[in-house]
Amino acid sequence: MKDIYNKKSKKVILHKGKYLNFVRRGKWEYVERVNCSGAVIILALTPQKKVLFVEQFRPAVQKNVVEFPAGLVNDTRKKGRESLLAAAKRELLEETGYLASNMIELMDGPVSSGICSDMMSVVLATGLKRIGDGGGDEWESIKVHEVPFSKVEEWLRMKREKGSLVGTRIYAGLYLLNKYNEIST
Repeated sequence: MKDIYNKKSKKVILHKGKYLNFVRRGKWEYVERVNCSGAVIILALTPQKKVLFVEQFRPAVQKNVVEFPAGLVNDTRKKGRESLLAAAKRELLEETGYLASNMIELMDGPVSSGICSDMMSVVLATGLKRIGDGGGDEWESIKVHEVPFSKVEEWLRMKREKGSLVGTRIYAGLYLLNKYNEIST
């Protein structure tokens, strides 16, 4: 493979935003977050074997998007430092109203390595108990969906047919949830 991008090129910030920088390194342009230390996606399964999804309007695509609960680690809008699992627990509660007694980090990797520097960790949340309504914080308007694991594919198809987008990470998350279900049953 031909190396057309010098890996030792200096980072040049082309534009500084409040939450993102637009960066060039050699010939490559990408964005990087400046308001957190990472991101987390939460695969949440209730004791009744229901998968928790969230749905919200996403301005970048101008549509409602169905996703797993997710959020930023050490989000600068919040106070104090937090661990990955503490951020996952906080985001799950904020977005869905569920508190998890068990959180296990499954994996991490790049979100979209061609366009951004974000790294995402995937966490499995079990031992769930609903203690609130969810819906997100003051910057969010989130609808919570509890879908029986056995009916997820049909439900996602119905959401797409009604005009919502389905985040592609859902399918990787469902693969991991399926593996977890095989082990735990």
